[in-house]
Amino acid sequence: MDSSPVQSAFVLHSRPYRESSALVDFFTPQGRLRAVLRGARGKAGTLARPFVPLDVEFRGRGELKSVARLEANGPSHWLEGNALFGGMYLNELLIRLLPAEDAQAALFEHYLQTLPALAAKRPLEPLLRSFEWRLLSELGYGFALDRDVSDQPIAPSGLYRLVPDTGLEPVGQFQPGLFNGAELLAMAEADWSIPGALAAAKRLMRQALAPHLGGRPLVSRELFMNMKEPKRD
Repeated sequence: MDSSPVQSAFVLHSRPYRESSALVDFFTPQGRLRAVLRGARGKAGTLARPFVPLDVEFRGRGELKSVARLEANGPSHWLEGNALFGGMYLNELLIRLLPAEDAQAALFEHYLQTLPALAAKRPLEPLLRSFEWRLLSELGYGFALDRDVSDQPIAPSGLYRLVPDTGLEPVGQFQPGLFNGAELLAMAEADWSIPGALAAAKRLMRQALAPHLGGRPLVSRELFMNMKEPKRD
């Protein structure tokens, strides 16, 4: 079998496979790769956890590869509480939306920068919105936040609805699920000091992602919604 060059990688998800192996989804600059990790109950299995930066060598030409070598290339990003569920959410988005073996170097770099920000307990919602937006853009599903579908500037006092994969369409009168122009312009600048902008961004990203998730709910989102922050002494 052919071997690939050693790649930087993170584990997105793993599950038992046959007697002592694991079936692992990796995120690499070359995209999402699925591979069999043999001896998963040994040392290699302790490394095959999410949020651990890895060097991985894959073998095989087919879609299902095998792991030839697996080593840590840095300390694990320790996520807990809200940050842990945020990291699980990002991983689930990548598994659900990334095509297999579709190179995503820029998105991988963004993920690489997001994990330490999560570990440092930076405000969660802006990090998630930024990653969702980058994911949509890199997959070709992005749209302008400062111009409408007719390429007209977003009016701060205007009302708009999202047409998925197309853009923002002006609407003459109020309807449920609309976005006001001031919120959209704040999103375009990532200015979360504008009242309501962060909540509107969450709603917008949910609408934008929905057509690509196939109607199946995200497990991590449901867990996150049911989770309460641990009490601190």
